[in-house]
Amino acid sequence: MKKVAHKVKIRALSLAVMALSSSLAHAQLAQNLSVDLRSLALGNAVTADPPGVNSIHLNPAGLTKINGTELDVQLMVVGFNVTSDFSAPPGFNVFGYSDDPIVCNDPENDGESLCSSFKTAHSDVEGVGLYLPILDKFLKLPPGPVAAPTAGIAYHPPGSKFTFADAIYAPMLAGLYRDPKDPGAYMGKEVALERLTYLSPSVAYRLTDDLSVGLSVGLSYQAVKLNTDFRAPNELIGVFRLLDEEICAPFKGNSNIVTDLLLFGVCNAQESLGPFKKMASLDVVMDQKMSPSYNLGILWEPNEQFAWGAVYQSSAKMRLKGKYKVEYENGARSLINEGLQSSITGQILGAILGLPSYMPKSEEGLMAMNLEYPAHFKTGIKYKPIPPLQINFDIGWTDYGAWDAFRFEFDRQLAVLQIARLLVPGTTPTQLSFPLGFVSPWSWGVGIEYSHTNRLKFRLGYEPRKAAIPDNKRNAMAPINNARLFGTGIGYKFSRDTDIDLTWMNLRSKDDIPAGTSTLANAQGINNVVYNPFAGLDVQTKAVVNILGIAYRTRW
Repeated sequence: MKKVAHKVKIRALSLAVMALSSSLAHAQLAQNLSVDLRSLALGNAVTADPPGVNSIHLNPAGLTKINGTELDVQLMVVGFNVTSDFSAPPGFNVFGYSDDPIVCNDPENDGESLCSSFKTAHSDVEGVGLYLPILDKFLKLPPGPVAAPTAGIAYHPPGSKFTFADAIYAPMLAGLYRDPKDPGAYMGKEVALERLTYLSPSVAYRLTDDLSVGLSVGLSYQAVKLNTDFRAPNELIGVFRLLDEEICAPFKGNSNIVTDLLLFGVCNAQESLGPFKKMASLDVVMDQKMSPSYNLGILWEPNEQFAWGAVYQSSAKMRLKGKYKVEYENGARSLINEGLQSSITGQILGAILGLPSYMPKSEEGLMAMNLEYPAHFKTGIKYKPIPPLQINFDIGWTDYGAWDAFRFEFDRQLAVLQIARLLVPGTTPTQLSFPLGFVSPWSWGVGIEYSHTNRLKFRLGYEPRKAAIPDNKRNAMAPINNARLFGTGIGYKFSRDTDIDLTWMNLRSKDDIPAGTSTLANAQGINNVVYNPFAGLDVQTKAVVNILGIAYRTRW
């Protein structure tokens, strides 16, 4: 009794942490997609061939290649689609029930606990969303592609070995919203992950004619926003449905003192819990206004044919703070308020086990967590086998292994965490620990640039991105396993001082999550305490991102 009654709140708090981890997993999908268009066209393989002002992020040493003052303005038009499909495998059931409305094609409320006809449910994204910190609002942009600008400027004093620069860019930006009736609403109706670098003072120094170093310091805003429904297809929740429909059914409306004493009053609840019912909704916002980090780069260009570069992008240790609000559905509230509290034995049992004497319609409070934005290292070469043809190759590593676990802290002691301590290692009365076990992948990228004339260049790029999420943590909120990035573009020199770049990029990822294989999606049993809204179902995910953009660079 104690574990089941508390599971509702534990899941609400667990979902907050899970949502944060899953949302942050979007970082791998969104990393370096909104920094520079020329880089995207070359598969982000530009560490030895840094792109002007945006070398600030990709390799600050490349700033020494700028002469005079250079202004870089870019406009990206972004369109993306995230889809999920849910289906029931043979033998699907949760505690003997299979009438899950997500996949059951039978009429609703037909009185049957077993589904006779299954369907494949489809989840889609309606559009792009952004969290606006000043207004504390989630902005739902109209469906369709969205335009986003970036800008930067650099200055190289005549005769100096120094170059100075600054830029505004987004190293990580992702946001979406779904229809409230979409089955994917259990993995986020509104989701936003934002890291905006609003100040990036940078300096590069030419040590010799062929060797340069550079440093940039970034001040960024980091935010995570989530609004979601949740449910609990758990075996113990199925027990409560069994009690309500099979044992309590004869006593509904005519219970007596004997049944109240023997059954602890649970039959007096007007509404029961169920494994396929919506149990609550959750709204979470966490952010940090100023998150410092730095990028350190080196560039060696011994001749026109070959170059080598490397960059280290530091981690950023943050203290995210924010608020949460949980709104409970009637099932859990009725069990406590109308069930246990209607019987002396229920009240005694609740007191012994530490159950609340009253469950409110909603709960809200403050929360915080320590988060480390992962460090990143990349190195690469540029090689020209023949004068018109240039080949770039990069290999890089990102320390997602730093996300071994997230610890979610509350501003007060919560009784529900006393139970969570028994179920989740590392949990205390004011802290919920959420194990992740992410890995730190290596990935590579290749780019080809062909100079057709002194004015016109053609570019192609490819970057396969290896997943940082373990197989047993895959989910529909972060639809990422292994991703592939394809880029192409052209560069045109209008004059000695003005360049235009046009780029198109396509990134896609898809995944199959068989039933029972992920503890963040579809794990089964009595120990799937942490959120598994699609327990027992097969899940397929697909994400596609398209970016079309134009960059304008001028020098004087």
